[in-house]
Amino acid sequence: MSHPNPGSTPRTRVRRLPEKAAQDRAALHAVLDAGLVAHVAITTEDGRPFVLPVAYARDGERVLIHGSTGSRLFRGLAAGAPTCLTVTLLDGVVVARSAFESSMHYRSAMVLGACTVVPEQDKATALDLITDRLLPGRRDELRPHRPKELAATLVLALTLDETSVKISDSPPDDEDDDLDTPIWAGVVPITEHFGEPVSAPDLRFDIAPPHYLRTWTR
Repeated sequence: MSHPNPGSTPRTRVRRLPEKAAQDRAALHAVLDAGLVAHVAITTEDGRPFVLPVAYARDGERVLIHGSTGSRLFRGLAAGAPTCLTVTLLDGVVVARSAFESSMHYRSAMVLGACTVVPEQDKATALDLITDRLLPGRRDELRPHRPKELAATLVLALTLDETSVKISDSPPDDEDDDLDTPIWAGVVPITEHFGEPVSAPDLRFDIAPPHYLRTWTR
């Protein structure tokens, strides 16, 4: 099944700085695969807006998220409320010669639509995909999901049918009359990395952190 490219609908077409729009699915996948946290919007029946930070994983042409069955907001998403999921990666600060032209290097993706509930028989597999995304190498060491844990968890899927991607990676774009200003301009990169593992205080065995933790990169 083919899926529309980012920015191909009136709601997702980038109008502000359209040169930053990415219109291929490879760029969409790359942004989603690089992030760990998404923000999901929902408006409740009484008209109040909320934004939820959630862990997620891309599964082909859909995004999987999970939350508590006791969450009113997640139940609203499960019922098909319209939503917008966003992922933003911050790569640097653009230091221009004026505050107006200063900005950021970023990669961002937006997904519009409505979630569907992952069926019970597929829930464990979907949760394993999210685990693999957040904790690569860990799943094989973990015990199976307990029935009560599965019963307490909602797993939702949002298809990547209506999307938008923006990427900003340019140097400062100062006005010509600011170029003679004798101040520095450029880009300050922002990098993320995983730190040294810290053992849990209740660890009952003399066990070193597993080797796969050393392979995690951002």
